[in-house]
Amino acid sequence: MRFDILTLFPDMFQSTLGDSIIGRAKNRGILEINCHQIRDYTENKQNQVDDYPYGGGLGCVMQAQPLYSCWKHVQDTSAEPIHTVYLSPKGEIFKQSTAKRLAGDYDRLLLVCGHYEGIDERFIEACVDEEISVGDFVLTGGEIPAMAVVDAVSRLVPGVLSDEACFTDESHWNGLLEYPQYSRPAVWMDRPVPEILLSGHHANIAKWRRKQSLLRTLISRPDMFRKLSFDKSDMKLLAELRAELCDEALLAIIDEVRGV
Repeated sequence: MRFDILTLFPDMFQSTLGDSIIGRAKNRGILEINCHQIRDYTENKQNQVDDYPYGGGLGCVMQAQPLYSCWKHVQDTSAEPIHTVYLSPKGEIFKQSTAKRLAGDYDRLLLVCGHYEGIDERFIEACVDEEISVGDFVLTGGEIPAMAVVDAVSRLVPGVLSDEACFTDESHWNGLLEYPQYSRPAVWMDRPVPEILLSGHHANIAKWRRKQSLLRTLISRPDMFRKLSFDKSDMKLLAELRAELCDEALLAIIDEVRGV
């Protein structure tokens, strides 16, 4: 899979996307990540990429021309249109389902990193396919969101991780938060690893992990919990949780999804 990133700060991406799992995938040719300096595509001697907004207001706005010239240069490297994503606080919130869709539907993604007070709306209208936000907050630029999108999408590309279970067992893949994880030693600061994980009984361990995922999601993300689909084995686990919990608010949510 190939990513092309339009940015004013290409050096920001090297350390984050050049090491660890993403870096190894690049070295093996599974991923290709290219950063394009928007300033290289200006048509003025000062390499100016921004100007004051029409209508007044604080700050400056990134101009459409250098963005378009940089975007077109990347588009011209492909026989087919490349899906263009603008990292914007106005966009749809990025979720695991978004990462799945982008990884499954596209072989190439073009990410646009804005700055200042944003970018000229005409570039968005002419060139952007979708806007994505990483949360309900504002950052100084689109570089950090772009890194997050590249990382989340890349790890779903076949061959990047050693096994599909590396991401299918994790939080948000199936609507649940991940169960607790433990490593050696078996006791640390008087805190033991749950006995079930030392038993070697794989079926019981799987049941415990599923129950813990349900419990974590119930406590931390009741909004997600209410959207889950529960099979018969899950219903049994919910009945067990109901018998073990004392929090009236949590019990009410369990009763709600069980239809009690």
